[in-house]
Amino acid sequence: MPFSHSVAGLRARLRRRADGTPSSAARIRRRSKQRRRLANIAGLLAALVLTGVGYSALAPANAADDAISTQSSAEQAGEELYTRSCISCHGSNLQGVSDRGPSLIGVGEASVYFQVHTGRMPLVRQEADAARKPAVFDNAEIEQLMAYIQANGGGPTLPSGDLREGDLAEGGELFRLNCASCHNFVGAGGALSSGKAAPSLGDANDLEIYAAMLSGPENMPVFGDNQLTPEQKRSIIDYVQTLKEQADPGGAGIGRTGPVSEGLVMWVVGIGALLFGIFWMGTKA
Repeated sequence: MPFSHSVAGLRARLRRRADGTPSSAARIRRRSKQRRRLANIAGLLAALVLTGVGYSALAPANAADDAISTQSSAEQAGEELYTRSCISCHGSNLQGVSDRGPSLIGVGEASVYFQVHTGRMPLVRQEADAARKPAVFDNAEIEQLMAYIQANGGGPTLPSGDLREGDLAEGGELFRLNCASCHNFVGAGGALSSGKAAPSLGDANDLEIYAAMLSGPENMPVFGDNQLTPEQKRSIIDYVQTLKEQADPGGAGIGRTGPVSEGLVMWVVGIGALLFGIFWMGTKA
């Protein structure tokens, strides 16, 4: 009887193993696979960490960090100037303020240079034209404002190099075609509609003229590189500045239409001859 019970128990254990009950060897194999997977994951993480640490230690980041910090300091100083002098009209995010000042998004450093370097901005009062006056900011402060607005609003940037490297004859032709209708044939300026006027170019330096063509202040149209190439802009600047440097032979010019001495002689002789003719005809009558 006991022997039959032991045989039956052995058969039951064999059936359970046949039905899928895991043996101790199978459990050991599974645990070994899990440990290998965890070891692989830990090794991969360790390799990634070591790679990151090595790159941080060996990458030449010092020069880049210095450039970024310098740029950020200029922009920060420009933001302080903007907050103190410009934010009331142009808004906290350069978006402009209704009936007070336009948006500065997209105007770029070219517009900032022209408006601030010529003293037109900050604006003293609202009127038809912003008049030229002594600049409020020095050159370093203007560069800081340019850096801040360029970084946050984008837009046209200023050129570098000699701005008079152009064809003088081509510059004169382009000036007469695109500019003389407002600024006069010799850049003396002229009246426009609604009480506005195109300013004289007599006091404008090379960079101010170039910046004005890029930004189109007030009533002036924008002359992008699609309208006038950089070379053509330089030709126009060469022409305008050459006009200011040339002397008028024979005396001071009257809007470059003729010397004063010759004009005065023609006026005196012409009026004298006219009066003589009137008196002579009166005596004959």
